[in-house]
Amino acid sequence: MKPLPQIMVAPNGARLLKTDHPEVPLTQAEIVACAKACFLAGADGIHAHIRDDAGQHLLDVEAYRKLLRALKEALPEMAVQITTEAVGVYDVDVQMDVALRSGATMVSAATREICRAGTQTAASFYKTCADQGIAIQHILYDKADCTLLESALSHSVFTDPALQVLFVLGRHSPTSAADPADLAPFMHWLKDRGIHPDWAVCAFGATETECLSKAVALGGKCRVGFENSTIRSSGTVARDNAQKVADLKEVLASVS
Repeated sequence: MKPLPQIMVAPNGARLLKTDHPEVPLTQAEIVACAKACFLAGADGIHAHIRDDAGQHLLDVEAYRKLLRALKEALPEMAVQITTEAVGVYDVDVQMDVALRSGATMVSAATREICRAGTQTAASFYKTCADQGIAIQHILYDKADCTLLESALSHSVFTDPALQVLFVLGRHSPTSAADPADLAPFMHWLKDRGIHPDWAVCAFGATETECLSKAVALGGKCRVGFENSTIRSSGTVARDNAQKVADLKEVLASVS
């Protein structure tokens, strides 16, 4: 499996619109252009959401195939991860179908969403992905998700350093901004289980950069971008996603 990129840009997510920020990329052309700018700014991967013609969240095999082809042609060096996020719209069978048939080799999937199908079905899905060379990044929101993931994976997979997980700090809400201290329960879980996965962090709100800097100091990787926050470390609104990436690179360089 390909390891996670050190800095993965998440430029749009499932919810932001142009009314939230004019530089949120929604169309395929905008996503590709954004990826190019972010790659030049220092991102080595992109976490890509797609939208329908009205700008709403979309899970669609063919649309993802088109985006993957466009990104590969424009940026063959950049890792591309697609999402299976349900956003309260899609059932787990659609999420699994997108993961398995889009042609992506890197897929993010929330453990609590996939396990709606039951841990045995989730385990079978994870195995099928592994057999097809699809690296699943398991999205974990809390310790309950961590326990759920452990129940859905074999011991050998759970303890494999190639296991990819994303710890989510804060929530998509103005009153639920992340705090660097939110990392502690996840770090305790890793230590208690004696595992050393390929882990990364995303963090909602104005404290995003501070949280990501803390994660890197502890040995983790980063997902940064408008999906989680439009705010730079200075507290000002970023011009675009590339500026978010450049800002993070600068902060990380100053603390390394």
